[in-house]
Amino acid sequence: MRLILVAALAITPLLAKDDEPAKRLTESAAVFSEIMATPDKGIPEDLLANAHCIVIVPGLKSAAFLVGGKYGKGYASCRNAVGPGWSAPATVRVEGGSVGFQLGGSTTDLIMLVMNARGVDKLLSSKFTLGGEASVAGGPVGRTTTAQTDAQMKAEILSWSRSQGLFAGVALTGATLREDLDDNATLYGKRLENRQILTTGVRAPKAAAKLLNLLNKYSPRERTATTSRR
Repeated sequence: MRLILVAALAITPLLAKDDEPAKRLTESAAVFSEIMATPDKGIPEDLLANAHCIVIVPGLKSAAFLVGGKYGKGYASCRNAVGPGWSAPATVRVEGGSVGFQLGGSTTDLIMLVMNARGVDKLLSSKFTLGGEASVAGGPVGRTTTAQTDAQMKAEILSWSRSQGLFAGVALTGATLREDLDDNATLYGKRLENRQILTTGVRAPKAAAKLLNLLNKYSPRERTATTSRR
């Protein structure tokens, strides 16, 4: 009996770790749903319609940016290469760097839109620096982009954060974004690279259904070609 109890205690942390990527997918879906539920205070619809990819990081540890330590994890999804819809999600990690403002909250939800092919190339690499190897600007908030600045128009990636209920554009400086092969292995059963997940039609896990349904709900069509930011 004691051996069974010891074995169960040893296995429990492993099971919890296996559940983390799926739980984070649910949290990412919740963050995106809550932000898009208030159009006047969310991501402009025309920007989402023209985005090549989206990155959602729920529960980013704000203090991590101040001390340069680990922050948290999230997911990236890109438009399907052929036809409408979004790819299976790939795990990303954001580490170090700083944000343009700090609200003092213990956690911050982060959303990024990749707006052109150059930004996609960076996202598909194993690691890159935001604001260094890829230009990043705080995104505008509201239904449309009429107040968008020249810097926002030229940025490869637009970013927003939500802390203590406030959703606003935020400039990321020096933070690195990298793939997480271990979490990809947990979700997909093998250590897939993000490039493979995002570009080759990999079948999405069941845990991603809610997030992908929301992406298809709010931006169901192929990326708008009139403002492709090539």
